[in-house]
Amino acid sequence: MSEMDTDWNEELVADVLADQYGIAVETVEMVPMGTDTINRRVLTADGRRLFVKEYGATVDLTAVRAAWDMAEYCRAAQLPVPRVWPDQDGSFVAVAEGSAWAVADEAPGRVATSAMTVARAEQIGMVLGRMHRVLAAYPLPRLRQHTRWRTGSVEDSMVKAGAVLAAAKRQQHPDMVLLSHELNQRCDDLRAHVDGLRAGLPEEFVEQAVHADFTRTNMLVLADVVTGVIDFRGARAFPAWELGRAAFDPRTVAISDQWADCALVMIQAYRSENPTLPLADVVACVRVALLYMLFSFYGAVTSEYGLPAEAEADLQRHWHERQTSISRLLDRFADLEDVLRSTTERPGGRP
Repeated sequence: MSEMDTDWNEELVADVLADQYGIAVETVEMVPMGTDTINRRVLTADGRRLFVKEYGATVDLTAVRAAWDMAEYCRAAQLPVPRVWPDQDGSFVAVAEGSAWAVADEAPGRVATSAMTVARAEQIGMVLGRMHRVLAAYPLPRLRQHTRWRTGSVEDSMVKAGAVLAAAKRQQHPDMVLLSHELNQRCDDLRAHVDGLRAGLPEEFVEQAVHADFTRTNMLVLADVVTGVIDFRGARAFPAWELGRAAFDPRTVAISDQWADCALVMIQAYRSENPTLPLADVVACVRVALLYMLFSFYGAVTSEYGLPAEAEADLQRHWHERQTSISRLLDRFADLEDVLRSTTERPGGRP
């Protein structure tokens, strides 16, 4: 970014925060992450550290406002969620200068780039369990999380794999041989395993309001303590889906020898905080996580997102880690289910 662009950027943010929030800005720093927002760290004249999100003109304001409302609801319930600042009209999303804006306190900590430790997994499970318990009383959001992993067509996903490969060729993907091999393996796994995995799912899942993007990149940690949960998407979904997605984090499953221990400890900690989720849903989170990975092609190609180089490399890594995670989970999911079934009949049992 040129010096002129930097000055304009700082002036824009300063004007919006002064006009919409009554906040005097000292400095503005761009944060080169995010696929659909422009993110900035702001130091105010009175020493506060804020995180500012600017949304595009086409954003669904209703959905964005609902997500920030859910975040503030969770913070009020003493969960580690940064405070959201209302604008001059009392809204958590301001509209100014052709964009939508949201402002929150900057939480301490950082996004973990390494695999989970067992201690951190336990912390995450406690936070997620408490969050789901709190959100069980929250009105069901209008936004609904997709369930392709449960009802999607294998044939449609194989067509998607072909489209991904074609897009990669157009975008001159740097390693077409590897990507072609990975997509072929994904198609083989879809054909071989989806019907069997689905056959072991409960007929009905609990559905409620959830964060809907509770992943490694949306948690801030200090050492092994979760200090901030950010970027709520705010949707109605199955808690089992969100639990499985967190417990079987691809970075951890792909590179850590302790990945199964981390998952089991997280799920047990979750159950200690949210004991009313049916045991069938808890046990099924393993299959749900595996099916969700099988039906996702996110990160196979990245050019369309227009990400900074660091973020693009992280997304590409995520795709490869997910491939490894699918293989490891296919080898172990039945054993993991047996352990969960035998140790979580009553909250408090230890794997």
